[in-house]
Amino acid sequence: MSIFFLGNNRAALRVMKWIRSEDEPVSGVAVHGPDSNPKFVDELIEASGVPSDRVFDGARLGEPAILEAIAALKSKVAISVFFGYLLKDPFLSLFRGNVLNVHPGYLPYNRGKMPNVWSIVEQTPAGATLHYIDAGVDTGDIVAQKRVAVEPIDTGESLYAKLEDACFELLHDTWPLIKAGKAPRTPQRTGEGTYHRGSDVEGIDTIDLNGMYKAGDLLDVLRARTFPPFPGAHFEVDGKRVYVRVELSYGPDLHGHPDEAS
Repeated sequence: MSIFFLGNNRAALRVMKWIRSEDEPVSGVAVHGPDSNPKFVDELIEASGVPSDRVFDGARLGEPAILEAIAALKSKVAISVFFGYLLKDPFLSLFRGNVLNVHPGYLPYNRGKMPNVWSIVEQTPAGATLHYIDAGVDTGDIVAQKRVAVEPIDTGESLYAKLEDACFELLHDTWPLIKAGKAPRTPQRTGEGTYHRGSDVEGIDTIDLNGMYKAGDLLDVLRARTFPPFPGAHFEVDGKRVYVRVELSYGPDLHGHPDEAS
């Protein structure tokens, strides 16, 4: 099964290395361009082993010449891993519906951007979803899902790492079905779930020092937006922003621990 791979970030590099270790043929790669927050792009291209004429800028996938070049690769399936561009026709039509995406959210919850943040702030289910890509944003039929527990000590950073791991494990465990052409398709529940744009965090990032918050709600915002080196939540004093990060850890069991019992 020849694979056209679309990816960015550490998660995509991990998947690519695994695919190549399994001797799966990669026919071409689409990556983020210099103006779209590229991460691990050089490493991803190197790991793929494809020549430079089979590496494509994700921002140009709608151009006729690019589409013609990708069509000539005759790939059987396209796999998207943390790829930031919206995929649509005529690109999708090149693969006859066999375009799969692994998303770090438990669909239909947290479609779109930053599922790690909103799973904490809105207390929605967290997890990974492998789904087919359709014309919407994370609305395609589901192949498989994996839940991830959100712990009281989780931050946006630690939950992101958990979701990365879950995405890899989900794709790894489901690959035999994909390769055999037997991946199931379960339509998402119409009218359910949540969706967020990247800019939505602007509505929670500014802490009003004179505002009224439930302690739990405020703590959830602060921990969800703790992801160094990103600035995250802040308050304003004397015309300056003061950024806040939290550090969380478990303490002794309130019901006793081995030292007290001994």
